[in-house]
Amino acid sequence: MSQSPSAGLLEPGAPPVRPARAGHGHPWLTLVAVALGVMMVGLDATVVSIANPAIAKDLGASLSGLQWVTNAYLLALAVTLIPAGKIADRFGRRRTFLAGVVGFAIASLLIGLSGGLGMVIFWRVVQGFAGALLQPASLAILRSTFPAERLNTAIGVWGATVGISIAGGPIVAGLLVENVSWESVFFLNAPLGLVALLVGLWVIRESRDEQAAGSFDLPGVALLTGALFALVWGLIKAGEHGFGAAVPLVSFAVAVVLFAAFAVNELRAAHPLLPLGLFRSVSLSAATGLIVLAFFGMFGTIFFVTLYLQQVHGMSPVQAGVRMLPMTAVFIVASPIAGALTSRFGPRVPLVIGMVFTAAAMFGLARIGVDAPYLQIWPWFVLIGLAFGMVLVAGTEAIVGNAPEHLAGVAGGLQQTASQVGGVLGTAVLGTLLSGRVGDVLFGRLTEAGVPERAAGPLSGQAGLVAQGVAPVPPGTSARTAAAITDGSHQAFMDGFQSALTVAGVVSAIAIAAALLVRRGQSPVDAVPA
Repeated sequence: MSQSPSAGLLEPGAPPVRPARAGHGHPWLTLVAVALGVMMVGLDATVVSIANPAIAKDLGASLSGLQWVTNAYLLALAVTLIPAGKIADRFGRRRTFLAGVVGFAIASLLIGLSGGLGMVIFWRVVQGFAGALLQPASLAILRSTFPAERLNTAIGVWGATVGISIAGGPIVAGLLVENVSWESVFFLNAPLGLVALLVGLWVIRESRDEQAAGSFDLPGVALLTGALFALVWGLIKAGEHGFGAAVPLVSFAVAVVLFAAFAVNELRAAHPLLPLGLFRSVSLSAATGLIVLAFFGMFGTIFFVTLYLQQVHGMSPVQAGVRMLPMTAVFIVASPIAGALTSRFGPRVPLVIGMVFTAAAMFGLARIGVDAPYLQIWPWFVLIGLAFGMVLVAGTEAIVGNAPEHLAGVAGGLQQTASQVGGVLGTAVLGTLLSGRVGDVLFGRLTEAGVPERAAGPLSGQAGLVAQGVAPVPPGTSARTAAAITDGSHQAFMDGFQSALTVAGVVSAIAIAAALLVRRGQSPVDAVPA
Protein backbone atom coordinates (compact mmCIF):
# COMPACT_ATOMS: atom_id res chain seq x y z
CA MET A 1 0.00 0.00 0.00
CA SER A 2 2.89 2.38 0.72
CA GLN A 3 6.04 3.12 -1.24
CA SER A 4 9.28 1.50 -0.24
CA PRO A 5 12.19 3.73 0.78
CA SER A 6 13.88 3.04 -2.53
CA ALA A 7 10.84 3.87 -4.62
CA GLY A 8 12.36 7.17 -5.66
CA LEU A 9 15.69 5.66 -6.85
CA LEU A 10 15.58 5.13 -10.61
CA GLU A 11 17.73 3.05 -12.88
CA PRO A 12 19.55 4.97 -15.64
CA GLY A 13 17.17 5.57 -18.51
CA ALA A 14 14.05 4.68 -16.50
CA PRO A 15 11.05 6.95 -16.98
CA PRO A 16 10.46 9.47 -14.16
CA VAL A 17 8.00 8.43 -11.44
CA ARG A 18 5.08 10.77 -11.10
CA PRO A 19 4.81 11.81 -7.44
CA ALA A 20 1.57 11.09 -5.58
CA ARG A 21 -0.77 14.06 -5.36
CA ALA A 22 -0.51 16.13 -2.21
CA GLY A 23 -2.43 14.66 0.69
CA HIS A 24 -3.27 11.38 -1.00
CA GLY A 25 -3.26 8.62 1.62
CA HIS A 26 -2.40 10.99 4.50
CA PRO A 27 -3.98 9.46 7.66
CA TRP A 28 -5.38 12.64 9.19
CA LEU A 29 -6.66 14.02 5.90
CA THR A 30 -8.24 10.61 5.28
CA LEU A 31 -9.93 10.92 8.69
CA VAL A 32 -11.34 14.30 7.65
CA ALA A 33 -12.76 12.80 4.45
CA VAL A 34 -14.30 9.87 6.31
CA ALA A 35 -15.69 12.18 8.99
CA LEU A 36 -17.48 14.30 6.39
CA GLY A 37 -19.32 11.24 5.10
CA VAL A 38 -20.15 9.94 8.57
CA MET A 39 -21.41 13.41 9.52
CA MET A 40 -24.32 12.94 7.10
CA VAL A 41 -25.45 9.89 9.03
CA GLY A 42 -25.11 11.66 12.38
CA LEU A 43 -27.13 14.63 11.16
CA ASP A 44 -29.79 12.35 9.75
CA ALA A 45 -30.24 10.60 13.11
CA THR A 46 -31.21 13.76 14.97
CA VAL A 47 -32.91 15.80 12.26
CA VAL A 48 -35.40 12.98 11.72
CA SER A 49 -36.27 12.83 15.42
CA ILE A 50 -36.91 16.58 15.50
CA ALA A 51 -38.89 16.49 12.24
CA ASN A 52 -41.06 13.52 13.29
CA PRO A 53 -43.93 15.54 14.84
CA ALA A 54 -44.08 17.80 11.76
CA ILE A 55 -44.01 14.78 9.44
CA ALA A 56 -46.83 13.15 11.43
CA LYS A 57 -48.95 16.31 11.28
CA ASP A 58 -48.33 17.09 7.62
CA LEU A 59 -48.71 13.53 6.31
CA GLY A 60 -51.29 12.30 8.83
CA ALA A 61 -49.02 9.56 10.17
CA SER A 62 -50.00 7.35 13.10
CA LEU A 63 -47.48 6.33 15.76
CA SER A 64 -46.74 3.12 13.84
CA GLY A 65 -46.39 5.09 10.59
CA LEU A 66 -44.06 7.53 12.29
CA GLN A 67 -41.99 4.66 13.68
CA TRP A 68 -41.70 3.29 10.12
CA VAL A 69 -39.97 6.50 9.04
CA THR A 70 -37.23 5.45 11.45
CA ASN A 71 -37.60 1.68 11.25
CA ALA A 72 -37.58 1.42 7.44
CA TYR A 73 -34.13 2.99 7.45
CA LEU A 74 -32.94 0.83 10.34
CA LEU A 75 -34.29 -2.34 8.72
CA ALA A 76 -32.53 -1.72 5.41
CA LEU A 77 -29.35 -0.74 7.22
CA ALA A 78 -29.32 -3.69 9.62
CA VAL A 79 -29.77 -6.41 6.99
CA THR A 80 -26.98 -5.18 4.71
CA LEU A 81 -24.23 -3.86 7.00
CA ILE A 82 -22.17 -7.05 7.26
CA PRO A 83 -22.48 -7.92 3.53
CA ALA A 84 -21.57 -4.30 2.77
CA GLY A 85 -18.50 -4.63 4.98
CA LYS A 86 -17.47 -7.72 3.04
CA ILE A 87 -18.08 -5.87 -0.23
CA ALA A 88 -15.77 -3.10 1.00
CA ASP A 89 -13.06 -5.59 1.96
CA ARG A 90 -13.21 -7.35 -1.40
CA PHE A 91 -13.95 -4.63 -3.97
CA GLY A 92 -12.32 -1.64 -2.27
CA ARG A 93 -13.13 0.37 0.82
CA ARG A 94 -12.66 3.75 -0.85
CA ARG A 95 -14.92 2.81 -3.75
CA THR A 96 -17.60 1.41 -1.44
CA PHE A 97 -17.46 4.40 0.92
CA LEU A 98 -17.84 6.94 -1.88
CA ALA A 99 -20.70 4.95 -3.44
CA GLY A 100 -22.43 5.09 -0.07
CA VAL A 101 -21.87 8.84 0.20
CA VAL A 102 -23.43 9.46 -3.22
CA GLY A 103 -26.37 7.13 -2.58
CA PHE A 104 -27.08 8.59 0.85
CA ALA A 105 -27.08 12.17 -0.47
CA ILE A 106 -29.36 11.36 -3.42
CA ALA A 107 -31.81 9.40 -1.26
CA SER A 108 -31.93 12.26 1.25
CA LEU A 109 -32.76 14.70 -1.53
CA LEU A 110 -35.57 12.46 -2.79
CA ILE A 111 -37.03 12.08 0.72
CA GLY A 112 -37.39 15.84 0.84
CA LEU A 113 -39.10 15.80 -2.56
CA SER A 114 -41.57 13.05 -1.58
CA GLY A 115 -45.22 13.97 -1.42
CA GLY A 116 -46.53 11.22 0.85
CA LEU A 117 -45.62 8.98 3.75
CA GLY A 118 -45.20 5.92 1.50
CA MET A 119 -42.53 7.59 -0.64
CA VAL A 120 -40.76 8.96 2.44
CA ILE A 121 -40.54 5.42 3.81
CA PHE A 122 -39.40 4.03 0.43
CA TRP A 123 -36.52 6.49 0.10
CA ARG A 124 -35.61 5.92 3.74
CA VAL A 125 -35.08 2.27 2.74
CA VAL A 126 -32.78 3.35 -0.09
CA GLN A 127 -31.01 5.67 2.32
CA GLY A 128 -30.48 2.70 4.65
CA PHE A 129 -28.86 0.64 1.89
CA ALA A 130 -26.52 3.55 1.08
CA GLY A 131 -25.70 4.03 4.75
CA ALA A 132 -24.77 0.34 4.92
CA LEU A 133 -22.14 0.92 2.24
CA LEU A 134 -20.83 4.04 3.92
CA GLN A 135 -20.51 3.14 7.60
CA PRO A 136 -18.50 -0.13 7.76
CA ALA A 137 -16.24 1.13 4.98
CA SER A 138 -15.45 4.27 6.99
CA LEU A 139 -14.21 2.23 9.95
CA ALA A 140 -12.33 -0.15 7.66
CA ILE A 141 -10.57 2.80 6.00
CA LEU A 142 -9.41 4.02 9.42
CA ARG A 143 -8.31 0.51 10.41
CA SER A 144 -6.19 0.14 7.26
CA THR A 145 -4.82 3.72 7.33
CA PHE A 146 -3.81 4.27 10.95
CA PRO A 147 -1.17 2.29 12.85
CA ALA A 148 -2.49 0.32 15.83
CA GLU A 149 -1.11 2.77 18.40
CA ARG A 150 -3.08 5.65 16.85
CA LEU A 151 -6.29 3.81 16.01
CA ASN A 152 -7.94 4.68 19.35
CA THR A 153 -7.26 8.37 18.76
CA ALA A 154 -8.64 8.18 15.22
CA ILE A 155 -11.81 6.42 16.39
CA GLY A 156 -12.17 9.03 19.15
CA VAL A 157 -12.07 11.84 16.57
CA TRP A 158 -14.44 9.83 14.36
CA GLY A 159 -16.84 9.58 17.31
CA ALA A 160 -16.49 13.28 18.09
CA THR A 161 -17.44 14.07 14.50
CA VAL A 162 -20.59 12.02 14.91
CA GLY A 163 -21.17 13.97 18.12
CA ILE A 164 -20.82 17.33 16.39
CA SER A 165 -23.40 16.36 13.79
CA ILE A 166 -25.72 14.92 16.43
CA ALA A 167 -25.37 18.07 18.55
CA GLY A 168 -25.94 20.45 15.65
CA GLY A 169 -28.74 18.42 14.08
CA PRO A 170 -31.56 19.34 16.49
CA ILE A 171 -30.83 23.08 16.29
CA VAL A 172 -30.48 23.16 12.52
CA ALA A 173 -33.49 20.88 12.05
CA GLY A 174 -35.58 22.93 14.45
CA LEU A 175 -34.81 26.16 12.60
CA LEU A 176 -35.59 24.57 9.25
CA VAL A 177 -38.83 22.89 10.41
CA GLU A 178 -40.09 26.13 11.95
CA ASN A 179 -39.02 28.52 9.22
CA VAL A 180 -38.97 26.41 6.04
CA SER A 181 -40.46 22.89 6.15
CA TRP A 182 -39.71 19.41 7.43
CA GLU A 183 -38.63 18.44 3.92
CA SER A 184 -35.76 20.90 4.05
CA VAL A 185 -33.97 18.99 6.83
CA PHE A 186 -33.24 16.19 4.37
CA PHE A 187 -31.76 18.59 1.83
CA LEU A 188 -28.85 19.19 4.24
CA ASN A 189 -27.15 16.02 3.08
CA ALA A 190 -26.86 17.06 -0.56
CA PRO A 191 -24.14 19.74 -0.20
CA LEU A 192 -22.43 17.79 2.60
CA GLY A 193 -22.35 14.68 0.44
CA LEU A 194 -20.87 16.62 -2.48
CA VAL A 195 -18.03 17.94 -0.31
CA ALA A 196 -17.41 14.48 1.17
CA LEU A 197 -17.26 13.00 -2.34
CA LEU A 198 -14.78 15.56 -3.64
CA VAL A 199 -12.49 15.37 -0.61
CA GLY A 200 -12.71 11.57 -0.54
CA LEU A 201 -11.79 11.27 -4.20
CA TRP A 202 -8.71 13.38 -3.55
CA VAL A 203 -7.26 11.99 -0.31
CA ILE A 204 -8.54 8.44 0.42
CA ARG A 205 -6.21 5.70 -0.74
CA GLU A 206 -7.83 2.49 -1.93
CA SER A 207 -7.44 -0.63 0.22
CA ARG A 208 -8.95 -4.09 0.09
CA ASP A 209 -8.52 -7.64 1.34
CA GLU A 210 -6.26 -9.13 -1.30
CA GLN A 211 -6.92 -12.64 0.06
CA ALA A 212 -10.62 -12.38 -0.83
CA ALA A 213 -10.11 -11.95 -4.57
CA GLY A 214 -12.34 -14.26 -6.58
CA SER A 215 -14.45 -15.31 -3.61
CA PHE A 216 -17.80 -14.23 -2.27
CA ASP A 217 -20.05 -16.17 0.06
CA LEU A 218 -23.39 -15.67 -1.72
CA PRO A 219 -25.24 -18.34 0.33
CA GLY A 220 -23.95 -16.65 3.47
CA VAL A 221 -25.16 -13.25 2.25
CA ALA A 222 -28.62 -14.66 1.49
CA LEU A 223 -28.94 -16.50 4.81
CA LEU A 224 -27.66 -13.64 6.99
CA THR A 225 -29.74 -11.04 5.16
CA GLY A 226 -32.84 -13.20 5.52
CA ALA A 227 -32.15 -13.89 9.20
CA LEU A 228 -31.60 -10.23 10.07
CA PHE A 229 -34.65 -9.21 8.04
CA ALA A 230 -36.82 -11.72 9.90
CA LEU A 231 -35.43 -10.61 13.26
CA VAL A 232 -35.81 -6.87 12.68
CA TRP A 233 -39.20 -7.29 10.95
CA GLY A 234 -40.42 -9.29 13.93
CA LEU A 235 -39.23 -6.60 16.33
CA ILE A 236 -40.94 -3.86 14.35
CA LYS A 237 -44.21 -5.81 14.12
CA ALA A 238 -43.98 -6.61 17.83
CA GLY A 239 -43.79 -2.87 18.43
CA GLU A 240 -47.05 -2.45 16.51
CA HIS A 241 -49.04 -5.50 17.66
CA GLY A 242 -47.26 -6.92 20.70
CA PHE A 243 -44.78 -9.76 21.08
CA GLY A 244 -47.50 -12.40 21.38
CA ALA A 245 -48.98 -11.69 17.93
CA ALA A 246 -48.61 -14.24 15.15
CA VAL A 247 -46.45 -12.20 12.78
CA PRO A 248 -43.61 -11.44 15.22
CA LEU A 249 -43.64 -14.99 16.59
CA VAL A 250 -43.36 -16.49 13.09
CA SER A 251 -40.67 -13.94 12.19
CA PHE A 252 -38.60 -14.83 15.24
CA ALA A 253 -38.91 -18.54 14.47
CA VAL A 254 -37.76 -17.97 10.88
CA ALA A 255 -34.85 -15.85 12.17
CA VAL A 256 -33.69 -18.66 14.47
CA VAL A 257 -33.77 -21.21 11.64
CA LEU A 258 -31.92 -18.92 9.22
CA PHE A 259 -29.27 -17.95 11.79
CA ALA A 260 -28.63 -21.65 12.45
CA ALA A 261 -28.35 -22.35 8.72
CA PHE A 262 -26.02 -19.36 8.37
CA ALA A 263 -23.74 -20.70 11.13
CA VAL A 264 -23.55 -24.10 9.42
CA ASN A 265 -22.77 -22.44 6.08
CA GLU A 266 -20.03 -20.27 7.58
CA LEU A 267 -18.33 -23.29 9.14
CA ARG A 268 -18.27 -25.05 5.76
CA ALA A 269 -17.55 -22.13 3.40
CA ALA A 270 -14.03 -21.72 2.06
CA HIS A 271 -14.33 -17.93 2.25
CA PRO A 272 -17.08 -17.19 4.81
CA LEU A 273 -18.92 -13.88 4.88
CA LEU A 274 -18.53 -13.62 8.67
CA PRO A 275 -15.76 -15.90 9.93
CA LEU A 276 -17.09 -17.33 13.18
CA GLY A 277 -13.54 -17.50 14.48
CA LEU A 278 -13.91 -13.79 15.20
CA PHE A 279 -16.11 -14.70 18.15
CA ARG A 280 -13.35 -16.71 19.78
CA SER A 281 -12.43 -13.32 21.19
CA VAL A 282 -14.35 -12.84 24.44
CA SER A 283 -13.72 -9.10 24.19
CA LEU A 284 -15.12 -8.84 20.66
CA SER A 285 -18.14 -10.99 21.49
CA ALA A 286 -18.91 -9.16 24.75
CA ALA A 287 -18.50 -5.76 23.07
CA THR A 288 -20.93 -6.77 20.32
CA GLY A 289 -23.57 -7.79 22.86
CA LEU A 290 -22.94 -4.67 24.89
CA ILE A 291 -23.46 -2.42 21.85
CA VAL A 292 -26.84 -4.09 21.29
CA LEU A 293 -27.90 -3.51 24.91
CA ALA A 294 -26.56 0.05 25.04
CA PHE A 295 -28.32 1.16 21.87
CA PHE A 296 -31.50 -0.55 23.10
CA GLY A 297 -31.74 2.04 25.86
CA MET A 298 -30.33 5.04 24.03
CA PHE A 299 -32.32 4.86 20.79
CA GLY A 300 -35.64 4.22 22.52
CA THR A 301 -35.03 6.97 25.06
CA ILE A 302 -34.12 9.63 22.50
CA PHE A 303 -37.21 8.77 20.42
CA PHE A 304 -39.63 9.23 23.32
CA VAL A 305 -37.80 12.13 24.98
CA THR A 306 -38.28 14.11 21.76
CA LEU A 307 -42.03 13.43 21.87
CA TYR A 308 -42.10 14.36 25.56
CA LEU A 309 -40.44 17.74 25.01
CA GLN A 310 -42.52 18.74 22.00
CA GLN A 311 -45.92 17.17 22.70
CA VAL A 312 -46.16 17.16 26.50
CA HIS A 313 -44.12 20.28 27.27
CA GLY A 314 -45.35 22.03 24.12
CA MET A 315 -41.89 23.08 22.94
CA SER A 316 -41.18 24.09 19.38
CA PRO A 317 -38.67 22.03 17.39
CA VAL A 318 -35.95 24.64 18.02
CA GLN A 319 -36.72 24.76 21.74
CA ALA A 320 -36.59 20.97 21.94
CA GLY A 321 -33.28 20.92 20.05
CA VAL A 322 -31.76 23.49 22.40
CA ARG A 323 -32.96 21.53 25.45
CA MET A 324 -31.29 18.39 24.08
CA LEU A 325 -27.91 20.10 23.71
CA PRO A 326 -26.64 18.83 27.09
CA MET A 327 -27.08 15.34 25.64
CA THR A 328 -25.75 15.90 22.15
CA ALA A 329 -23.01 18.46 22.78
CA VAL A 330 -21.45 16.51 25.64
CA PHE A 331 -21.04 13.61 23.23
CA ILE A 332 -18.45 15.72 21.36
CA VAL A 333 -16.33 15.92 24.51
CA ALA A 334 -16.97 12.34 25.60
CA SER A 335 -15.67 10.74 22.40
CA PRO A 336 -12.04 11.94 22.57
CA ILE A 337 -12.04 11.34 26.34
CA ALA A 338 -13.19 7.78 25.66
CA GLY A 339 -10.42 7.40 23.08
CA ALA A 340 -7.82 8.57 25.62
CA LEU A 341 -9.18 6.29 28.35
CA THR A 342 -9.20 3.35 25.95
CA SER A 343 -5.58 4.00 25.01
CA ARG A 344 -4.58 4.26 28.68
CA PHE A 345 -6.67 1.54 30.32
CA GLY A 346 -8.19 -0.50 27.52
CA PRO A 347 -11.87 -0.50 26.50
CA ARG A 348 -13.22 -2.04 29.72
CA VAL A 349 -12.98 1.12 31.87
CA PRO A 350 -14.86 3.49 29.53
CA LEU A 351 -17.43 0.79 28.75
CA VAL A 352 -18.21 0.20 32.43
CA ILE A 353 -18.38 3.95 33.09
CA GLY A 354 -20.62 4.41 30.07
CA MET A 355 -23.11 1.74 31.07
CA VAL A 356 -23.23 2.94 34.70
CA PHE A 357 -24.03 6.43 33.41
CA THR A 358 -26.64 5.03 31.03
CA ALA A 359 -28.42 3.06 33.75
CA ALA A 360 -28.37 6.05 36.11
CA ALA A 361 -29.81 8.33 33.41
CA MET A 362 -32.57 5.89 32.50
CA PHE A 363 -33.67 5.48 36.12
CA GLY A 364 -33.43 9.25 36.64
CA LEU A 365 -35.61 10.09 33.63
CA ALA A 366 -38.10 7.43 34.72
CA ARG A 367 -38.87 9.61 37.77
CA ILE A 368 -39.80 12.84 35.96
CA GLY A 369 -43.43 13.92 35.66
CA VAL A 370 -45.59 15.92 33.26
CA ASP A 371 -44.58 19.30 34.67
CA ALA A 372 -40.95 18.45 35.50
CA PRO A 373 -38.82 21.61 35.34
CA TYR A 374 -35.88 21.50 32.99
CA LEU A 375 -33.51 21.60 35.96
CA GLN A 376 -34.65 18.05 36.77
CA ILE A 377 -34.05 16.85 33.22
CA TRP A 378 -30.79 18.25 31.88
CA PRO A 379 -28.42 16.42 34.28
CA TRP A 380 -29.70 13.09 32.92
CA PHE A 381 -29.16 14.36 29.37
CA VAL A 382 -25.53 15.08 30.28
CA LEU A 383 -25.08 11.53 31.57
CA ILE A 384 -26.58 10.07 28.39
CA GLY A 385 -24.22 12.15 26.23
CA LEU A 386 -21.20 11.05 28.26
CA ALA A 387 -22.35 7.44 28.18
CA PHE A 388 -22.99 7.45 24.43
CA GLY A 389 -19.50 8.75 23.68
CA MET A 390 -17.85 6.23 26.01
CA VAL A 391 -19.76 3.22 24.70
CA LEU A 392 -19.56 4.09 21.00
CA VAL A 393 -15.82 4.76 20.93
CA ALA A 394 -14.67 2.01 23.32
CA GLY A 395 -17.12 -0.54 21.91
CA THR A 396 -16.07 0.23 18.35
CA GLU A 397 -12.39 -0.11 19.27
CA ALA A 398 -13.05 -3.41 21.03
CA ILE A 399 -14.73 -4.83 17.91
CA VAL A 400 -12.76 -3.28 15.05
CA GLY A 401 -9.41 -3.16 16.86
CA ASN A 402 -9.60 -6.83 17.85
CA ALA A 403 -10.33 -8.04 14.33
CA PRO A 404 -7.52 -8.76 11.85
CA GLU A 405 -6.93 -5.93 9.40
CA HIS A 406 -8.02 -7.93 6.36
CA LEU A 407 -11.48 -8.29 7.99
CA ALA A 408 -11.76 -4.62 8.96
CA GLY A 409 -14.83 -4.07 6.79
CA VAL A 410 -16.61 -7.10 8.22
CA ALA A 411 -15.78 -5.96 11.76
CA GLY A 412 -17.11 -2.47 10.98
CA GLY A 413 -20.29 -4.05 9.63
CA LEU A 414 -20.63 -6.17 12.76
CA GLN A 415 -20.33 -3.09 15.01
CA GLN A 416 -22.89 -1.16 12.98
CA THR A 417 -25.27 -4.14 12.80
CA ALA A 418 -25.16 -4.52 16.58
CA SER A 419 -26.02 -0.83 17.06
CA GLN A 420 -28.88 -0.88 14.55
CA VAL A 421 -30.40 -4.11 15.89
CA GLY A 422 -30.16 -2.63 19.38
CA GLY A 423 -31.85 0.55 18.19
CA VAL A 424 -34.75 -1.29 16.54
CA LEU A 425 -35.05 -3.56 19.57
CA GLY A 426 -35.22 -0.57 21.89
CA THR A 427 -37.75 1.32 19.78
CA ALA A 428 -39.96 -1.77 19.40
CA VAL A 429 -39.82 -3.08 22.96
CA LEU A 430 -40.00 0.28 24.71
CA GLY A 431 -42.68 1.46 22.27
CA THR A 432 -44.75 -1.63 23.00
CA LEU A 433 -44.35 -1.14 26.75
CA LEU A 434 -45.29 2.53 26.51
CA SER A 435 -48.33 1.92 24.29
CA GLY A 436 -49.54 -0.98 26.41
CA ARG A 437 -49.24 0.99 29.62
CA VAL A 438 -51.04 3.98 28.09
CA GLY A 439 -53.91 1.73 27.00
CA ASP A 440 -54.18 0.26 30.50
CA VAL A 441 -54.34 3.56 32.39
CA LEU A 442 -55.88 6.02 29.92
CA PHE A 443 -59.51 5.69 31.02
CA GLY A 444 -58.59 6.02 34.69
CA ARG A 445 -56.31 8.99 34.09
CA LEU A 446 -58.98 10.79 32.08
CA THR A 447 -61.64 10.34 34.74
CA GLU A 448 -59.20 11.34 37.51
CA ALA A 449 -58.53 14.55 35.60
CA GLY A 450 -62.25 15.37 35.55
CA VAL A 451 -63.38 13.99 32.18
CA PRO A 452 -66.93 12.53 32.47
CA GLU A 453 -67.04 8.76 32.11
CA ARG A 454 -69.35 8.97 29.09
CA ALA A 455 -66.67 11.02 27.29
CA ALA A 456 -63.68 9.11 28.67
CA GLY A 457 -64.91 5.81 27.22
CA PRO A 458 -64.67 6.80 23.53
CA LEU A 459 -61.45 8.70 24.17
CA SER A 460 -59.86 5.53 25.54
CA GLY A 461 -59.80 4.25 21.97
CA GLN A 462 -57.32 7.01 21.11
CA ALA A 463 -54.47 5.38 23.04
CA GLY A 464 -52.33 5.37 19.88
CA LEU A 465 -52.41 9.17 19.73
CA VAL A 466 -51.84 9.51 23.45
CA ALA A 467 -48.77 7.24 23.12
CA GLN A 468 -47.30 10.00 20.93
CA GLY A 469 -47.95 12.53 23.69
CA VAL A 470 -50.94 13.98 21.81
CA ALA A 471 -54.11 14.90 23.70
CA PRO A 472 -57.13 13.78 21.55
CA VAL A 473 -59.36 16.80 22.21
CA PRO A 474 -62.48 16.64 19.97
CA PRO A 475 -63.42 19.81 18.07
CA GLY A 476 -65.91 22.00 19.92
CA THR A 477 -64.91 20.76 23.37
CA SER A 478 -65.25 23.31 26.15
CA ALA A 479 -62.07 24.81 27.54
CA ARG A 480 -62.54 23.11 30.90
CA THR A 481 -63.06 19.65 29.41
CA ALA A 482 -60.24 20.18 26.92
CA ALA A 483 -57.89 20.98 29.80
CA ALA A 484 -59.02 17.82 31.62
CA ILE A 485 -58.48 15.65 28.51
CA THR A 486 -55.03 17.15 28.00
CA ASP A 487 -54.08 16.61 31.64
CA GLY A 488 -55.33 13.02 31.71
CA SER A 489 -53.71 12.16 28.37
CA HIS A 490 -50.36 13.54 29.41
CA GLN A 491 -50.51 11.71 32.72
CA ALA A 492 -51.20 8.46 30.84
CA PHE A 493 -48.31 9.15 28.45
CA MET A 494 -45.98 9.69 31.40
CA ASP A 495 -47.10 6.41 32.98
CA GLY A 496 -45.98 4.64 29.80
CA PHE A 497 -42.85 6.77 29.51
CA GLN A 498 -41.77 5.95 33.06
CA SER A 499 -42.41 2.22 32.64
CA ALA A 500 -40.43 2.10 29.39
CA LEU A 501 -37.44 3.96 30.82
CA THR A 502 -37.39 1.80 33.93
CA VAL A 503 -37.00 -1.26 31.69
CA ALA A 504 -34.27 0.56 29.73
CA GLY A 505 -32.47 1.20 33.02
CA VAL A 506 -32.62 -2.48 33.98
CA VAL A 507 -31.24 -3.52 30.57
CA SER A 508 -28.43 -0.97 30.88
CA ALA A 509 -27.53 -2.29 34.32
CA ILE A 510 -27.33 -5.83 32.91
CA ALA A 511 -24.98 -4.54 30.20
CA ILE A 512 -22.46 -3.55 32.87
CA ALA A 513 -21.72 -7.27 33.31
CA ALA A 514 -20.90 -7.54 29.58
CA ALA A 515 -18.57 -4.54 29.88
CA LEU A 516 -16.59 -6.31 32.59
CA LEU A 517 -15.73 -9.09 30.12
CA VAL A 518 -14.02 -6.77 27.64
CA ARG A 519 -10.25 -6.83 28.00
CA ARG A 520 -7.29 -5.08 26.47
CA GLY A 521 -5.26 -6.89 23.83
CA GLN A 522 -5.63 -8.66 20.53
CA SER A 523 -8.10 -11.52 20.23
CA PRO A 524 -6.98 -14.88 18.85
CA VAL A 525 -8.30 -14.16 15.37
CA ASP A 526 -5.18 -13.38 13.39
CA ALA A 527 -5.38 -16.74 11.69
CA VAL A 528 -9.01 -16.36 10.72
CA PRO A 529 -9.27 -16.91 6.95
CA ALA A 530 -10.79 -14.31 4.66
